[in-house]
Amino acid sequence: MKLSQFNFALPEELIALRPARPRDSARLLVIRGAEGRLEDLHIRDLPDVLAPNDILVMNDTRVIRASLQGSRPARGQGGPIDVDINLNEQLGPDSWSCFARPAKRLREGDVIEFPQGLTGRVTRRAEAEVDLQFNRSGTELAAAIEKAGQMPIPPYIASKRAVDEKDTDDYQTIFAQKSGSVAAPTAGLHFTPRVLEGLSRRMIDRTSVTLHVNAGTFLPVKSDDISQHLMHSEQAEVSSEAAQKVTAARAAGGRCIAVGTTALRTLESAAGEDGTLSAFSASTSIFITPGYRFKVVDGLLTNFHLPKSTLFVLVSAIMGLDVMQRAYAHAIERRYRFFSYGDACLLLPAGA
Repeated sequence: MKLSQFNFALPEELIALRPARPRDSARLLVIRGAEGRLEDLHIRDLPDVLAPNDILVMNDTRVIRASLQGSRPARGQGGPIDVDINLNEQLGPDSWSCFARPAKRLREGDVIEFPQGLTGRVTRRAEAEVDLQFNRSGTELAAAIEKAGQMPIPPYIASKRAVDEKDTDDYQTIFAQKSGSVAAPTAGLHFTPRVLEGLSRRMIDRTSVTLHVNAGTFLPVKSDDISQHLMHSEQAEVSSEAAQKVTAARAAGGRCIAVGTTALRTLESAAGEDGTLSAFSASTSIFITPGYRFKVVDGLLTNFHLPKSTLFVLVSAIMGLDVMQRAYAHAIERRYRFFSYGDACLLLPAGA
């Protein structure tokens, strides 16, 4: 399929710069069945939309303060330069791959100085990406990053406003536990204690998996033939307990509803071809496109995504491209808010 098939016109003013308050007041577009029946609701209605014995699977990763502002000291005839670093993937106890601006002004051996006495030495540079070896390691490095860094809000928000302390809470889910992501699993941002209590009252179970989201989630697809796109790799984990809970819920007639594309990709990566879900701990670069046969996931709660993105391709694989194009046109007409801080949709395909 061609990437151009997954395009749509999005008014810029529909890109949300702040989340809804309270979180569960965000709007929810429910899309049901092969014909794509649409229903306009709110996140607070989610417990009533789902059925008893369904199970929700969240991503319990925690976003670190991965946006760092530093300075490369003067060298030779050149003066010092300010450097913006966005951590991408941890390579070792003291090393990260990063996106840097301006990367072209850096070279191997340069040392970048950050607040709190943290420094990073460039060990590799390739276009916009550099590898940094820091002067701290392990838990000391993690603590230094938390002190020196800022929350890594997405580039389409950061280009319109500065990050601030509100983002510290806004860009973190209430069930975040395991540090490691440099971008939030944004479908989970909508949940509140009130929604979780409503799910429990309705006998809707939930469990967690882990996928540490890296900045590759924002990389554009450059090939018009989507089969030629190479997906970024991320570390994912499914515990034995989570696999057993999902398996038991589905065996009892419940549906497995992934909260976000990261939870969906984790579950589908861990599942065997026969649908058996087992414990899993590995990197995954699964790219789900129309024609994919889902093995475990029966539905998806997710935000509204960028045109021509791997995430819009993924939701089209669940519901069909025609259905999703019509649903997004409806969302745009009804002024739903898009992307990380925006509203959500619940995809319940044929038979769900």
